[in-house]
Amino acid sequence: MTIQTVATKPFAGQRPGTSGLRKKVTEFQQPGYLENFVEAIFQTLGDLSGRTLVLGGDGRFFNRSAIQTILRMAAAHGVARMLVGRGGILSTPAVSCVIRKRAAFGGIVLSASHNPGGPDGDFGIKYNIDNGGPAPEKITEAIFANTQSAQAMSSYRISDAPPVDLDTIGMSTLEHMQVEVIDPVADYAELMGRLFDFDAIRALFARGFTMKFDGMSAVSGPYAKAILEGMLGAPAGTVMNGEPLEDFGGHHPDPNPVNAAELIALMSGAGAPDFGAASDGDADRNMIVGRSIAVTPSDSLAIIAANATLAPGYAGGIKGIARSMPTSGAADRVAKALDIPCFETPTGWKYFGNLMDAGLVTLCGEESYGTGSDHVREKDGLWAVLFWLNMLAATGKSVEQLVGEHWARFGRNYYSRHDYEAVDAAAADTMMAALREKLPTLAGQVLGEFRVAQADDFVYTDPVDGSVASRQGVRIIMTDGSRIVFRLSGTGTEGATVRVYLERYEADPARHAQDTQQALSGLAAIADDVSGLRQRTGRQTPSVVT
Repeated sequence: MTIQTVATKPFAGQRPGTSGLRKKVTEFQQPGYLENFVEAIFQTLGDLSGRTLVLGGDGRFFNRSAIQTILRMAAAHGVARMLVGRGGILSTPAVSCVIRKRAAFGGIVLSASHNPGGPDGDFGIKYNIDNGGPAPEKITEAIFANTQSAQAMSSYRISDAPPVDLDTIGMSTLEHMQVEVIDPVADYAELMGRLFDFDAIRALFARGFTMKFDGMSAVSGPYAKAILEGMLGAPAGTVMNGEPLEDFGGHHPDPNPVNAAELIALMSGAGAPDFGAASDGDADRNMIVGRSIAVTPSDSLAIIAANATLAPGYAGGIKGIARSMPTSGAADRVAKALDIPCFETPTGWKYFGNLMDAGLVTLCGEESYGTGSDHVREKDGLWAVLFWLNMLAATGKSVEQLVGEHWARFGRNYYSRHDYEAVDAAAADTMMAALREKLPTLAGQVLGEFRVAQADDFVYTDPVDGSVASRQGVRIIMTDGSRIVFRLSGTGTEGATVRVYLERYEADPARHAQDTQQALSGLAAIADDVSGLRQRTGRQTPSVVT
């Protein structure tokens, strides 16, 4: 075995987005494309002698091939030890768990999360630091700078060693690097058993409680089968679509009522299970479903926060809550009642890391079906599902009862996100630029039945390190607290995705049964009028409404 130095040159456009570099598989398959980005990671990290890194992915197409390449490059860069999930599998929250439990220097996650998979689908790669969370912007920008540097990208180093056996748990050596293939579920399952009352949940299933968990043919399936059906005694077949497939079985592995239509239909029909849930491509997102009710992610965060002490791992109470700016203010009301802080951050889980490391918050959430806590430094789909099971077991109530009682106490935040996918990028940029130009003129204006209290482009100053993130989303906030938010998503791989968020608060329990889209129709009309979205993009309706 020898270490080779291979000549290369920079590829344009390798800037990591909100959660790493995501491109079409065919882009990653270009000779040197993956290698360049991995070389940029290793150059940014510096001396890796004596260091341990974690490596795994969501099992999508190109995952195994990419892992072999990264292992050979890690050996060539002097990494001492690599921990790899069996079969190349590690969910995103499991990577974070393993990094933290085994005191690793960091980890490489191979996933495009909820994006489609397969040969014509998407692939992604990101670096997580030693706290288990996504690399902060100063690191991702340094990686990007290296990818664009002719000097840094003049060559990459790689071993010519044969492939590593990824399917057998145990130790092997590649060059002088130790490679340990680990059970991808074990460390994560042990952590979940410490956080939640598994005895109470087992008793719940033993009493005949029924559930369906949709793994969406993605990476959460093995975790759900091992924990729900194995450790907690849920009946065989509780986990549906539980085998990870390279193309996710043709599914779009995004857990929302549109893409998890099979689960929604099961939960709405005769003889529906008591509880339903789904997770996404890399198992960091979740959807919670009761009989004929899909719980919004914003409400789920707020309800978990209000009932946190029911779970053993949170019995002492929570320190604070953090939510992304577009996420509804439902959690803010809980934080106020608990007399704890609630932080509003930009979209992207990396912004929660400093707050958790500083001990300022315990629970975090994003409207894009991401919920988590300081047990790891990633959002965690199955963790959220187990939290709901713990609440159901402890209270003896249904999903519908927990949601209804929460609204009666705190009021209801009617909330929806309208996604316009694969929009012409230039048209989307022009629309956002025109919106920003309008902002100084909007405050005080009457729009429909609302009066504008504030209009701005969200800027976040990190309370821990003082770093500033600007241009994080255009906000139009009404005097009654209703909001319209516009953002361009950083997770797509084709064109631009325009996201429009609508929120309206209703305190009166007599008005909590309205249809969500009807309750928000006035705000939706204002959003289109102010932005000119339909005219500028040519889109008459959203691609997805959640």
